[in-house]
Amino acid sequence: MPFKKRVYNNATQEEQKIRDALQLMVQDSSYNTEPTYTATSIVYPDGLVSFVEKHMRYLNMHPKLDAHMYLANVRLKTRIRS
Repeated sequence: MPFKKRVYNNATQEEQKIRDALQLMVQDSSYNTEPTYTATSIVYPDGLVSFVEKHMRYLNMHPKLDAHMYLANVRLKTRIRS
């Protein structure tokens, strides 16, 4: 299922590193990175927002948040344990 990709034209090197780290998590099968439902049907017509987009948007909305700590917590929360 294709997802809309947002292009952040003014993305800093730090934002790109965070995006790359999230993308690596998506590619790793040991993390639960399924797309989630969103009610914003204008921006997401299929009603799904990708894992990377969801977390990048959250970090952009909370600029005082320590991104490295946030990523560490996301890794802990989404890790699939057997």
